[in-house]
Amino acid sequence: MTATPSQPYSPMVPRAHRRPPHRFRDRRTPGAARDALALMGLPLLGLLALPAAFAGGGTRRWFGGRAESQRAQAQAAKDAAAAAFYELDTAQRDLRISVETIAAVDSSPAARRALEAFEALGRRIDEVSHQYIGAVDAHDLDRDDLEASAATRARTELTAAKDALDRVGRELDRYAEGLGPLLGKAETQLARLAPAVERARQALRAASGALDAARESGLKADGLAARLAALGPELTLLNQGAGQHGVPQTVERAERVTREAEAIRAEAERLPELAAETDRRLVSLRTRAQALTTRAGQVEPVLSELRRRFTAACWQDLQQVPEQAGESVRQAERKLAEARTARDEQRWPDATSLLSTARALLNGTDEAVSAAGDRLRRLNAVQKDPQQEIDRTRFAVRDAQRLAMAGRHTPDPRHARPLDEAVARLDRAVATLEDRHPDYWHFLTETEAVRRTAADVVTRIREELGSGQ
Repeated sequence: MTATPSQPYSPMVPRAHRRPPHRFRDRRTPGAARDALALMGLPLLGLLALPAAFAGGGTRRWFGGRAESQRAQAQAAKDAAAAAFYELDTAQRDLRISVETIAAVDSSPAARRALEAFEALGRRIDEVSHQYIGAVDAHDLDRDDLEASAATRARTELTAAKDALDRVGRELDRYAEGLGPLLGKAETQLARLAPAVERARQALRAASGALDAARESGLKADGLAARLAALGPELTLLNQGAGQHGVPQTVERAERVTREAEAIRAEAERLPELAAETDRRLVSLRTRAQALTTRAGQVEPVLSELRRRFTAACWQDLQQVPEQAGESVRQAERKLAEARTARDEQRWPDATSLLSTARALLNGTDEAVSAAGDRLRRLNAVQKDPQQEIDRTRFAVRDAQRLAMAGRHTPDPRHARPLDEAVARLDRAVATLEDRHPDYWHFLTETEAVRRTAADVVTRIREELGSGQ
């Protein structure tokens, strides 16, 4: 069996002590007789008051009444207000976590407005909470002498406090619904924080390991080591955490450290390959420089052939090629020597730059040296059979004319005019071949100009088609 506690507002009625039944005796004691006579002498009102006296005077009435009904209603209002207060307090505490999350991550105007709105709601919550607490403190519903009017007043004030708590609770719910997008964005950034910091640490460890491996292979990698050392302060800031530096700033710093550390690692891992590639390029460019020196010496016989058989226009611009080629090769060789020194000192960027300069010098020399021989071959070919050059040029013009007429009854004057001029120019160039001493170089330059005009028209038409004109 369990003990049942007394109800707080139920009448406290003492139970009569029962005795076992016994047989009444005819004889009565003198004391009992006196008691009976005393009872018979009491007034009627006194007799009516005796039950209350035996019941422990001052307690509530057995069968309630209006005051007890009002007390019960006031207590129900108090319980409902307490539930509303607890619910509002819990909702505010839960929502404060979300607001603090947004404040730690987002500094946008929208986030600042949301924080200001939450502070305003907090002030409203304080107001209605004080109203509720004041109503509770103002009324002692456990008083035995609670009057019906006091209970009614308590019920009214407690109900008003509950309604105020509910209204603010609904405002808090609406605020929480509008907070969703900002909270989602903040949670996304927080979810990125720990992985971003961990990736940065792993990238730094990988870069350090790659540098150690490069050093073990005999490569200094001083520049990469300096770049890695420069990331040390950034790692210190990452270790201090987002609470001190902010979540967005910490995520951005972690991503920046990751990118730089990964670049250092990649360059360190490529150092052995870079060294081998530099050695190969040094050998290749030296060989090429030697070959160009030999070829540059062969330009002069070609120039003599051009001077002897063709007009001055075809060889005058090549007069300086032998001398210029020799000087360019010598410059390239000096750059190669500097590149060799940079490679030995493991100044890889300098070595790469010097090799690129040497290669550019040799490329220009190669083109100049090749120009003389190519020109002589073209002149020999057109002198032997000019028809091949004529057919090639006419085909280019006809191709442009077909494109100009595509989908049209008459060509656009902007396209037809340059093509007509190109045809006339080609005819004039062909006519010069009938001269007693044809200028084959002039013929070649004219046919090349005609093909260039046709190509320009084709390009223009395709651009117009692409733009929908």
